[in-house]
Amino acid sequence: MNKKTAIILLIFLFIILYGLFQISKYRTFQFFGGLIYRVNTNNKVVALTFDDAPSEYTDQVLTILKEKNIKATFYAIGQNIEKFPTQVKEIVNQGHELGNHSYSHVRLILKPPSFISREVDKTNELIRSVGYSGEITFRPPNGKKLFILPWYLSTHNIKTIMWDVEPDTYASGNSDKIIQYTIQNTKPGSIILMHPFCGMECDADRVALPVIIDQLQADGYRFVTVSQLLGDHK
Repeated sequence: MNKKTAIILLIFLFIILYGLFQISKYRTFQFFGGLIYRVNTNNKVVALTFDDAPSEYTDQVLTILKEKNIKATFYAIGQNIEKFPTQVKEIVNQGHELGNHSYSHVRLILKPPSFISREVDKTNELIRSVGYSGEITFRPPNGKKLFILPWYLSTHNIKTIMWDVEPDTYASGNSDKIIQYTIQNTKPGSIILMHPFCGMECDADRVALPVIIDQLQADGYRFVTVSQLLGDHK
């Protein structure tokens, strides 16, 4: 192989790898099983979802939801369930939905099937152990998925849930901008993603949450869990 051919092959390989990296981030596509990032409906219903549950801030979030009388979907990390068992049980006791967000929250690309199986199955077992009996959907850590994870989920009839409204991507750390972005981009059938469970860097999400609920309700929206949203779509 001459030098010119080697350079062309390297460039071609880089293009392929870059393309796969971009595909791994897509909110609207995966290679196996399909995914859901919103539903097509004329009804003004939205699903409010929280990633990385539970934490020491769980009670603050639950208090807001209870005051507003709405249900949400919490995507739980297995390690966090083990660390905060009381908080995750309270999520279930208050009638909210639990989803699987992997056990360790590592990016599940370029991982062998055995690793992915442990990440998914162990967290499902932990979710069941706290008394949750509903359907368990899956949200990939950081939204990353490529070949093996979607294949594993599809062969085990586990739905992949993404989102179409994520204010933290565009307005992280500023509650006013989080509110503005969410209100402007929410539409019937939207799945809203928020991150209210970390420390000070998540304060803006916790401040914005009750205002977002109030403003969307004032605009005629009804909040449902992911499973309810999918049921509304049938």
